[in-house]
Amino acid sequence: MTVAIKNNNNTPLVVPRAIRRKAGFKSGQELEIKAAGGVITIVPKVPAAAGEYTAAERRTIDRGIAQSEKEYGEGKHAGPFGTAEEFLADLHRESAKLDKKRTYARK
Repeated sequence: MTVAIKNNNNTPLVVPRAIRRKAGFKSGQELEIKAAGGVITIVPKVPAAAGEYTAAERRTIDRGIAQSEKEYGEGKHAGPFGTAEEFLADLHRESAKLDKKRTYARK
């Protein structure tokens, strides 16, 4: 279906009802309008997927990733390990270091 309309800069551009109906747009539905290369595209806004992170959660995740990358760059990482025994040996070494740092309050 093609409908010709005249663009008037003084009034908003209106998509005729018949075109909206043919596209399957519902009243109150959120739409995304994109413009590129002299073409305007109107598509339904895709709802956020279930399980998507909120903006605050995404910032927290990004901070954690940035901190991990910083520590990795400073050489604060373990592995890779060829065997489970290598991993356990490293784990015990690191655990022993933590035990030495602990101080216990005595009464």
